[in-house]
Amino acid sequence: MGIGLKNDSLLDIREKVERGERLSFEDGVRLLKSNRLLEIGAMADLVRRRKNGDNVYFIVNTHLNYTNVCYLDCKLCAFGLKPGDPRAYTLSLEQIEEKCKQLAGKGFTELHIVGGVNAKLPFSYYEEMIRLAKRHLPDIHVQAFTAVEIDYIARVSKMSVEEALVRLKEAGLGSILGGGAEIFDPEIRGIISGHKTDSDRWFAIHRIVHSLGMKSNASILYGHIEAPEHVIDHFVRLRELQDETGGFQAFFPFAFHPANTKLAEEYKLSGETSGYYDLKLLATARLMLDNFPHIRSFWMMIGPKLAQVSLSFGVDDLDGTVMEEQIVHAAGNRSTQMMPKQSFIDMIREAGRIPVERDTLYNVLRTF
Repeated sequence: MGIGLKNDSLLDIREKVERGERLSFEDGVRLLKSNRLLEIGAMADLVRRRKNGDNVYFIVNTHLNYTNVCYLDCKLCAFGLKPGDPRAYTLSLEQIEEKCKQLAGKGFTELHIVGGVNAKLPFSYYEEMIRLAKRHLPDIHVQAFTAVEIDYIARVSKMSVEEALVRLKEAGLGSILGGGAEIFDPEIRGIISGHKTDSDRWFAIHRIVHSLGMKSNASILYGHIEAPEHVIDHFVRLRELQDETGGFQAFFPFAFHPANTKLAEEYKLSGETSGYYDLKLLATARLMLDNFPHIRSFWMMIGPKLAQVSLSFGVDDLDGTVMEEQIVHAAGNRSTQMMPKQSFIDMIREAGRIPVERDTLYNVLRTF
């Protein structure tokens, strides 16, 4: 037994991991409360190697934030604005078409579309937005809308979620996003995101997505007022749906950025998450989400340097090139809005791993 394992021992958890046994809720809480970061990282790295070898994935993608008008007024958000705010915008279909034309021929394989919940937009706007993307970028995978957006698009259009998804799929939707999960605990969720789609509805929408043969991802927002128990509850719920459908591809955590948010003002949250906690949460996610193929570190959230270090803490995906993004930057994030493809290759190689360019569905496009 190693030095110091007596009082804060994770030895029993390590043995479970080595045997390939599923960790319990109690195991997860112990991991998040432990200060044995390197031990937790080593366990997560073992699982990462079993699942993905030394491959580290990235994608050449770009984002389209079509509106920042949002009727939900979540305390966690610095992006959404009420109608009439001088900073509010909604792109016209003509503007969206022009953006798609400008992207043609630039090597992007994924268009990531996300925005606010704008109740004034008709269903035809979303259908035509996707059609325009596919018309001008026929080979691109359109990954669009969180479950929250899908929920309100369907409600406003007076149709079922399934009907809305079928029509969007017919227009060219390839998969949906993993955002809007925030935290599933109803009390904490109610504080940080108010009237947003509740957890049961979020799961129901992803279940329908998977039943229609589409894939999705999953996320968490951490570093605000949650406790370790809330985080592990979140992981367990995701794990249960994945057991049922197998439709999730990747999990990625969003670190809370407090600048310009009502939540930070109300709860006096001034600092961003620590690198120590970022790595511990990623590693714990890899250990708890044993049925998720991939754990993704979003470099724009935690910075490219820490994202590179996270490759030794269970992470096998560094997300994508992005090019343009507004939601994270509205909350004070100061990172660049684009990571060149070569930077991913260099980062991954320096970490002793194999750079793999993927598409949205994790088909390998090129290994470097």
